[in-house]
This record gives sequence, structure tokens and C-alpha cells, in this order.
Amino acid sequence: MNTETLLLGLRAELDDGGLRGSFLVRDLRTGYEIGIDSDLEFPSASLVKIPLAAATLERIRRGELDGSAPIDVEPGRATAPGPTGLTRFRHPARVAIDDLLYLTMAISDETAADALFALTPPAEVTRMTREWGISGITARHPAADLSDTPAERFAPADVHLAHALAINAGTAGRGHPVPQLDITRASSGSARAFVNLLEALWKPSKVDEEVAARVRELMGLNLLRQRLSPDFVSDATKWSSKTGTVLNLRHEVGVVEHADGGLYAIAALTGSRVPAAIQPEAEVLMARVARALRDHLREG
Repeated sequence: MNTETLLLGLRAELDDGGLRGSFLVRDLRTGYEIGIDSDLEFPSASLVKIPLAAATLERIRRGELDGSAPIDVEPGRATAPGPTGLTRFRHPARVAIDDLLYLTMAISDETAADALFALTPPAEVTRMTREWGISGITARHPAADLSDTPAERFAPADVHLAHALAINAGTAGRGHPVPQLDITRASSGSARAFVNLLEALWKPSKVDEEVAARVRELMGLNLLRQRLSPDFVSDATKWSSKTGTVLNLRHEVGVVEHADGGLYAIAALTGSRVPAAIQPEAEVLMARVARALRDHLREG
């Protein structure tokens, strides 16, 4: 199948499944790539925790922070489905910066991430990302904002109403009354921007190798594996990734390393038109599209 035919078919599948997406797959050995609307900007949700982790680790490397330093963390006391880790704690805790990094990346703990943002604010994370030559990724707000959406204000039986608002209230210019979905107010990025960041973490770049290696390790420890992972994990591959979710947005970016030396950076950022909180079909579809793009690039 030629590239044009493949992309037409995948676009049709996404549309039939109620998804709009920004996808990009890049062979990190050759630089060849294939994508769908790769420059389309989305609110990045928890994907912003990747540059947050990198910025924190760079400050540790410089001696500005001590990874073993304990941080007093107030409990999140979340009761709605979704949040994990310290965000659900009922009592204060004391956690080292290194361990906050693990919680932030492995289980996407928002309270842990905000303890790190308190040390390195979003604007500084953005500035450091630009220093590394990565444009197109912007951190704008604390991670706790991702659990403070209209969905938390509805009873479980009515949460579809929050998703209907998310789907229907956006403007032609990608603005939105829900700030977490407005690309001028939310942390944001595109598939291309995140693949560029992944390449900087997996290949020699302006990111210090010690920092990059630790981010790669943390992404390999990601426990949220319901999205792209089923299509990329096997005994002969290693999948390192980070997911991001807010309302109708479902994202995942990562790198698959094959035993034969193959190395592919993959980004899938999607928004659903289906007003439902739980959509396993959307997870399967976005993984199938990402896998088809990777397979086409690998076979070409």
C-alpha cells in the first residue's frame, strides 16, 4: 500500500471512530517519518510532565536541587475516579524529589507533579525546553488543573454532559471556555513537538546525557499501559512512554526499541467527538493507527 492510500484510510478510520488526531512516527536512525496532522496543536494534559521531569533533573545535575531532599506534600484527598498516588492521600507526606519524579512519571501523580512545579514553575520548564532547541511545547499551569474540570462537578451518571461541553463548546480558533482545553491557556504541544523532544532524549542533543538517560528510565517505568502499549510491547521490544488525559482528550507519546536495533519515536494526540468518559474503542483505534504508521515506515 502506498503512503497516500494508507493515510486516506487511516483518516477515514479515525473519523468513523469519532476521533481527530495529531500523529507522527519517526525512525530515529534515519530521520524518515510519517504522520497525520502532525503540527496540529493540542492541550498536552499530562504529557507536560516529560519536560517537567527533564527540567527538574537538569536542575539536580547543576546542583540547584538535591534529588534526595525531602519535600512536605499536602494530601490531594481526591475522591473522583482518575487521580492516583499522593493525589488520593488523606494525610500529609514527606517525599524526596527523586521519588516525586518517579510518582509523576510512573503513575502520573498530579500532586507529585505540582510539588515539582513548585520548585520549577511552568514558565521555567518552558524556557529550559526552548534552551534545548525544542519549540512547540509550552507549560502553562499546575498539574492539579487537570483534575479540576466540569467532569468533577457532575455525578458519575451525568459525566457525559461534561464531555458534551468539551466537544461542542470549542471555537474555530481552538479556544474553549474550559481552560484546560484552550490551547492559549492550557499546556500544549503537537505530535511533531513531542517527537522532537523524544528524539532529544534518545539521541545525542543539547539535553545532558545523564538527564536524558534518567527520563528514558522513568518513561520505561510507566504503569499506564492501556493505550498504545498493547500494540508495541513484546518480548522483542521495549516501550517507554507517557500518557495524557483530560476530558475528551487522550494522548500517548513514547519510543519503541526493537531487539534488531530499530528505534521509533511515536506521538498520538487525540480528541474524541463521543460524549463518554470511558471509551476503550478510542484507545484501540489510536493504537491501531499509530501501529499502522510505524509498520509502514518500518517496512518502507
